[in-house]
Amino acid sequence: MLTKLKAAGFNVLAMHHAGAILTQDLPGAEAEIETALLGLQIPIEEVVSGGGGEAPFTQRLRKELTELGWPKRNITVTKLVNDGDRSVETQSLSHEIDHVKRFGEHYALLEIEWNNKDPFFDRDLENFQRLHAEGMASIGIIITRGDSLQANLKKLLGQFIQREGITDLSGLEKYDYNPTNRQRNMINTRELRSGSFEQAWVDVFTSDKYGEATTHWRKLEDRVSRGVGNPCPLLLIGIPDGVIKV
Repeated sequence: MLTKLKAAGFNVLAMHHAGAILTQDLPGAEAEIETALLGLQIPIEEVVSGGGGEAPFTQRLRKELTELGWPKRNITVTKLVNDGDRSVETQSLSHEIDHVKRFGEHYALLEIEWNNKDPFFDRDLENFQRLHAEGMASIGIIITRGDSLQANLKKLLGQFIQREGITDLSGLEKYDYNPTNRQRNMINTRELRSGSFEQAWVDVFTSDKYGEATTHWRKLEDRVSRGVGNPCPLLLIGIPDGVIKV
C-alpha cells in the first residue's frame, strides 16, 4: 500500500483496516493519492514567504486533487424524529471537508493540514469519527508535515540563507517576509548572543511559524495513539523533507 510514497520518504500510517479499504474498496484512490503527492515540490522561498491565506504549494496540491475528482464538499447530517403523524428535525450538523470522493457506496474524506494550529487535527479526526458513524466516511485521510521535514527544516532554512548570502532582515524583504516588532527584537537579541544572524533568524522563524504547536506528524501520531477519531479507518501521510527544494 502506497509503496511509492514510502520509497520517496513519506510517512504512511494506516489504522483500523484503512489499508485494506484503500486497496480493495476504493479502486484508483491509491494511484490518485500517489500521483498528487509524488509530483509535489516546494521551493524553499514558498516556505519563507509571508502573507496570509494558503501557501502556493498547498493551493497546487488542492488543485491537483480537485482535478482528480476530489473536490471540497459540505456534508450535512440531519436528524429527524417521526411520531407517525409528522417528522420533526431535531438536529442538523454541517461538516466542510477539504476533499471528498465517492467510490460506489464508499466515501473517502481527505484533509490537508500543512501549517495550522494543532487543534485542527482534533477537528478533522472528530469529523471523520462522526461521519463514519453516519455511514459517510469509509476512510479518513490526513496529509501533514512529515517527521523528517519537521526535524530538518532548520537545516534547510540555513542552507537557503547561505545560498542567498543574507546577513540581515533587509535581505528577506523581497520574499515578503515582514516580521513583527516582537520577532525583530527576538532575532536581534539572539544574534547579539550567538553572533550569527543565520542561527538567530532560523530559530525565531521556525519557532514562530513551524513550532511544536502547529500541525505536524508527531502531533498527529500523538492524537491517534490516544484513540482520537476511533473507530474510523484512518490513513495518515507525512510530507518528507525531500520535497523542499533549496
